[in-house]
Amino acid sequence: MSKMDALRAMREERYEQAQRTAAGGAARAAQPARRTTAATRPPVAPPATDREEKATDASAPEPVEALCGHKNMGGRSCTRPAGHSEKSHRYS
Repeated sequence: MSKMDALRAMREERYEQAQRTAAGGAARAAQPARRTTAATRPPVAPPATDREEKATDASAPEPVEALCGHKNMGGRSCTRPAGHSEKSHRYS
């Protein structure tokens, strides 16, 4: 058997397997999906207490200097301050 014959045989086998799974998948798709895990799963995090809420309010986020944000072709953005007077951008 040549290399091309072997490739053809593998391709035909894959095609037949795809046809078999597609026929079995159509029968499974007719049945409605069940949602058993979502109803029984506990919440990810416990509810926040009053003390935790007050602690987050007291620590205000530090003001972040707005950046230029110019994007180059590679997807990097300029790190100079917004409205900078320099002609070139500094990418990171």
